[in-house]
Amino acid sequence: MVDLKEPRYHPAVLEFEKLVKDKERYKQAVEEFLRYSWRWARDEKYQTVFKIQAGILRGIREFLDSRGFVEVLAPVIGPVTDPGIRGARQASIDFYGVEYKVMSSAILYKQYMASALGKIYFVSPNVRLEPVESIYTGRHLVEFYQVDIEMYKATYYDAMALAEDLVYHVAKYVREEYWRELEALGRELPEFKRPFKRYAHAEAVKIVNEYGCVNSPREELRWECEKLFSALHTSPVFIYDYPKGSRGFYDREDPERPGVLRDFDMLYPEGFGEAISGAEREYEPDRLIERIKEGGEDPAKYGWFLQMAKELYPLQTAGFGIGVERFTRYICGLRAVWEARPFPKLAGIAPTP
Repeated sequence: MVDLKEPRYHPAVLEFEKLVKDKERYKQAVEEFLRYSWRWARDEKYQTVFKIQAGILRGIREFLDSRGFVEVLAPVIGPVTDPGIRGARQASIDFYGVEYKVMSSAILYKQYMASALGKIYFVSPNVRLEPVESIYTGRHLVEFYQVDIEMYKATYYDAMALAEDLVYHVAKYVREEYWRELEALGRELPEFKRPFKRYAHAEAVKIVNEYGCVNSPREELRWECEKLFSALHTSPVFIYDYPKGSRGFYDREDPERPGVLRDFDMLYPEGFGEAISGAEREYEPDRLIERIKEGGEDPAKYGWFLQMAKELYPLQTAGFGIGVERFTRYICGLRAVWEARPFPKLAGIAPTP
């Protein structure tokens, strides 16, 4: 069961909630923050944040390199990108007369590199045109960085084990190497208890419903319910086995349990919410076509991907992505992800640097 009887939110999360109560005033403050980002970037607080962020990336790379992963350059544009981006729109460019997408996630591209090298990771930029109301969540950026990890011939249990090791290692590394900087921010980073708890999606939905946050068993946890579930824990937690239809076509449906996806999320504690999303990948070519159609898309758009799946069959991989700015927000105890990003861009606020 959960660690706490009542949710315990980090003070920065509560401060953000107070800020967004007056939405107009909050939006004006954020617009000022974004449009003159070169001013606040010189503030001692944000200099400290960006130094810690560099340490987070260093810790991630050192950990993955020590486990035999190979860093690969990620694509920035391509004929298709991740369609499973939870209400956001994709950005497009004219690439010599052909519509190309700016990567919202390089998930479709990392699979064949995993088949070539075994274990790989990208440190990749992503662009998602989020709904305007996303500025009030504190968790969404239009432009962000993600560490994308993929393993050949792996299961989602392997991916969860790696994700736990990674987050535990990096938090410990930052706590030991950047304790002065954390102290300057007033952040007391808790020591995690292992193993991280794991909840089936149906179980997590039942818990948040019991706490009054109504969530359909057929959908991902709503932002508010996810925040609540996060605040009921003192260490990161996993939610796994999401219902089919709640994620992209590339997450594998369990052949033994129709309607259940072999995927997961990890949530940070203290109300900070989602840290990681991952899964085993669907690799049966016919099933991929069927799933793409179920999502209302034309399989012809994914021609190269489907050809790859046939040529490299069975392309069995599993992996996950972890957002760098969200990780920084949690580690540093910040109010929102726009405090964890140089040159931050939020939905509907333009022009900004």
